[in-house]
Amino acid sequence: MNKIKYILYITGVLASYDGHSQPTKPNIIVINCDDMGYGDLSCFGSPTIKTPNIDRMAIEGQKWSSFYVSASVSSPSRAGLLTGRLGVRTGMYGDQRRVLFPDSKGGLPSEELTSAELLKQAGYHTACIGKWHLGHLPEYMPLRHGFDYFYGYPYSNDMSRKEQIKLGNTKYPYEYIIYEQEKELEREPQQYNLTQQVTEAAIRYIKSNENSPFFLYLAHPMPHMPVYASTDFQGKSARGKYGDTVEELDWSVGQILQTLKSEGLDKNTLVIFTSDNGPWLLCKQEGGSPGPLKDGKASMFEGGFRVPCIMWGAMVKPGYITDMASTLDLLPTFCEIAGIPLPSDRHYDGISLLNVLKDKSTCKRDVFYFYRGSELYAIRKGKYKAHFSYRPAYGATDKIVYDKPVLYDLGTDPGELYNIAEEHPDIVQELTMLANAHKASLKIAKSIFDQK
Repeated sequence: MNKIKYILYITGVLASYDGHSQPTKPNIIVINCDDMGYGDLSCFGSPTIKTPNIDRMAIEGQKWSSFYVSASVSSPSRAGLLTGRLGVRTGMYGDQRRVLFPDSKGGLPSEELTSAELLKQAGYHTACIGKWHLGHLPEYMPLRHGFDYFYGYPYSNDMSRKEQIKLGNTKYPYEYIIYEQEKELEREPQQYNLTQQVTEAAIRYIKSNENSPFFLYLAHPMPHMPVYASTDFQGKSARGKYGDTVEELDWSVGQILQTLKSEGLDKNTLVIFTSDNGPWLLCKQEGGSPGPLKDGKASMFEGGFRVPCIMWGAMVKPGYITDMASTLDLLPTFCEIAGIPLPSDRHYDGISLLNVLKDKSTCKRDVFYFYRGSELYAIRKGKYKAHFSYRPAYGATDKIVYDKPVLYDLGTDPGELYNIAEEHPDIVQELTMLANAHKASLKIAKSIFDQK
């Protein structure tokens, strides 16, 4: 079933229902921060960053402590969130170039179905506000992937001529651009205004769609380096510039929640707060913290893949969820919420979390795969995680394949400090066989990021 046939099929399915007998579909907002670490929120243990609005979400909603992204860097992570599929299936990965750049020729393929496209068929209005990073050419931008409205930036805020000149790259040719729909609004904006700009755009969007269900993908460009906060937040945090930036993001969350309440939408809106990957540790004090986890962005360790996640609002039964889940699970969850089936012509790597949201029942996900480019580096099943190879997040180009897999018990050792493979050869064998079976079942798509 191709994309057009699926859309026609869904249209027929929805038309068969009596709209008057159906409950109002909940609005859905995904707030996706950039490079925020597991330890960067006060509700996740930060001793120096104050995030009262996000903390309130955690108290009133569900705080997920073992929530993973599909990749530990931006572009493949964002593709996984929006498609529910691993990058090796969609081509949204790279072995030489791990993300898309302003000179990249490709982007998210047109045949991939995003949450926006699927929800649109269920009567949702859809918006992408903030960072896209799934292809900057016109055919790959948000309006071509199911979004009715776009306000934001095609790639990361460090991919800016102004910022690169500060680093000594005087010949860097690419500018950071704000778009609304397909129109350029501004080149090289003042970056200390970015959080306020996307927040204001999100509030305008919510107010303009209060009478119909909407899906808002709010992808903040912060706290990716270079970190910037507006003048109202500069110098506020004991954590310095990075803390100022995160505390402004907390303000933004508060503004979104207050808008939902003032518009009477808070009881019928699901809000999910998370990050695209772990903290960029190379940025030192101007980067985030993985908290108790090992390593950060671009790594195969927990600090690269495990991110803060809070789910709040409509249908959410408050609680602390320690079960494993992933951004890959969001698209199937949204489809079940909207009452539409998943397309049957492709494999999905996610599962619906709706049962957990409603009654805190056990999550059905028991396995997670840790990919770097086209290669599977590690696997988690239950509380055990096996690493088959190692390669530093940055710098060295050669990977090390372990003679024997390294095994960690993430229940007692979330920091991945103590190799217990010798004590548990049966578990090592089980995870190795599971990884091999997974790889054998895959048809790996050609890399889009490595295309010249």
